[in-house]
Amino acid sequence: MAARWVVPVAVALLALAVGLYLIPSPIDPEPYIFQGPPPLLEGPLAVNTRLQRGRRLFAGQLRGPESFTADQDGNIYTGTVDGKLWRIYQDTLTFITQMGQDIPECGSSMDYEPVCGRPHGVRLDSSGQLIVADSYFGLFRVDPQSGEKTLLLSSKQGCDGIPFGFLNGLELSRNGTIFFTDSSSRWGRRHVRYEVIETNHLGRLLAYEPQTGQVRTLLDSLYMPNGIALSPEEDFIMMSETSIGRIVRYWLKGPQAGTKEILMNNMPGYPDNIRLSDRGTFLVGITTTRFRGRIMPPFLDLIGPYPAVKRFITKLIPFSWYNMLLPKYGLVLELGPDGEVLDSLHDPNGTLTWAVSDVFQHGGQYYLGSTDLPFLPVLEHWS
Repeated sequence: MAARWVVPVAVALLALAVGLYLIPSPIDPEPYIFQGPPPLLEGPLAVNTRLQRGRRLFAGQLRGPESFTADQDGNIYTGTVDGKLWRIYQDTLTFITQMGQDIPECGSSMDYEPVCGRPHGVRLDSSGQLIVADSYFGLFRVDPQSGEKTLLLSSKQGCDGIPFGFLNGLELSRNGTIFFTDSSSRWGRRHVRYEVIETNHLGRLLAYEPQTGQVRTLLDSLYMPNGIALSPEEDFIMMSETSIGRIVRYWLKGPQAGTKEILMNNMPGYPDNIRLSDRGTFLVGITTTRFRGRIMPPFLDLIGPYPAVKRFITKLIPFSWYNMLLPKYGLVLELGPDGEVLDSLHDPNGTLTWAVSDVFQHGGQYYLGSTDLPFLPVLEHWS
């Protein structure tokens, strides 16, 4: 009797395989081979629980506070997945403005982000105005008191004839130059998982001059450029390339001006924002860990060289499932100016947080960003 089912089952499986093969893949992946295994968790990378020594604020009120800035009065500003900008003073939360349309669906699904907006980079300029990089709409100046928005540079306009697809990192120089990253000219933020799996190099580092309205490309062909931070002397920018777990340095001044160099490769996770600490070091949020497996290498290392496998995975796994596959492991790195690891803070169980996007030091505390978590973690101290 069992033999009667062999042929029909085989035919069904073959039909399923052929069907999956013929379905167009949403991505056009490239092969990428990491230049080595992730580093061992030893020395300054040794596992600890120091990232658990904090508290969660505004649970259920803030979802995905991605990046932060602060004024001299102690107000902290951030943006969330529903396209809103907020002001935080101590334990009080105040709404400032909506980057796009304010509709009930905002925050319910990433599909509404192109309508509602998604503020990523947030900084305060010398006149006390917020500069905001909205992933979909462009660069804005926002009055933190009235909420009035002024569009400085639209994503449709872009630069060099290429519209912006995914504005992300942001930094301001003392002379007012706005440095920012466009993570991809192909994928918007709501398709960030495709961007990572595809491993393309369609990102750019750019500079905008508010006085003249001029924008220029500093670097192109980057692998999902994300967070950026200026050095204390503003002679270089440190930048993360998230999809390949790399940090590079781009020189603004000196004999190497206009060139880049790799500072850190084969990282223990995928870096997001980079912030300057009051110690002159660089604090890096790790959005997803990349640890050595006991049996197999990390997932993206494993599939990296095989575009056909990447295409198949994106056909087989629903987009909404990707978050469930990510480990709940919190990790923050402290780096020196040459990319050397000085220290690390871990939350191995996600007790306080995981998927850290930003590490913003202010008033003796550290505000920990995320792209999606429904609370704001605050670390009481570093040591």
